[in-house]
Amino acid sequence: MANELQGKKIAFIATEGVEQVELTEPWKAVEQAGAKPELISMDDSEFHAWNHFDKGDPFKPDKTAEEAKVADYDGLLLPGGVANPDQLRTDENVVGFIREFAASGKPIGVICHGPWTLIEAGVLKGRTITSWPSLHTDLINAGANWVDEDVVVDAGLVSSRKPDDLPAFNATRSPPKRRRKRSRANPAGVTRPQSRCAAVRLSLRATRSAAGRGRRDRGLWRFRRAASDGAPAARTGR
Repeated sequence: MANELQGKKIAFIATEGVEQVELTEPWKAVEQAGAKPELISMDDSEFHAWNHFDKGDPFKPDKTAEEAKVADYDGLLLPGGVANPDQLRTDENVVGFIREFAASGKPIGVICHGPWTLIEAGVLKGRTITSWPSLHTDLINAGANWVDEDVVVDAGLVSSRKPDDLPAFNATRSPPKRRRKRSRANPAGVTRPQSRCAAVRLSLRATRSAAGRGRRDRGLWRFRRAASDGAPAARTGR
């Protein structure tokens, strides 16, 4: 995994109440892949992460959402924690950044309660996603297809349910598979990771045919390839 993302930059968006392990573990995985993570928040004030109900370590944002530019980043990660996305979704600069990021086609990884910000951005209609179980109804109401799995991959959107899923979220042991055709058994045509594929390498991989005809060569999105090769436009749900 070392140096797969050399020279690339990954945005993390968080604020007070972010679940610490959902911020720090993907952050480490991104660094180990050679990329530079940057922390974006609503303002430039230091905030604390939380370890469930206990206050954790302080973190200082690198940029505010108002300052950050989508063009400067190759991928986006949205950690959870209940209070974190609940505050972020009220900030128009954060929501606007996420909406623009989704429209750019760059891959997004999201964990736990993180999908709340994607709901607010209006980018989940028709998408298949997982989350902390209490978000099930919110995601269905937003037009998403909710499933209860440790990692779900849908056209550049990679999601996990909770901290216990982080090993699957951060690691992969299998090559990418072709996106499945739609069928009665799999109406969404969603490719699921077969060997614990994950956001740090799954969500940043998307390839098109070499001739640029818009046909996917591979169905899974991975950090290591999309960050290097660029990603096609993603559905925004709007």
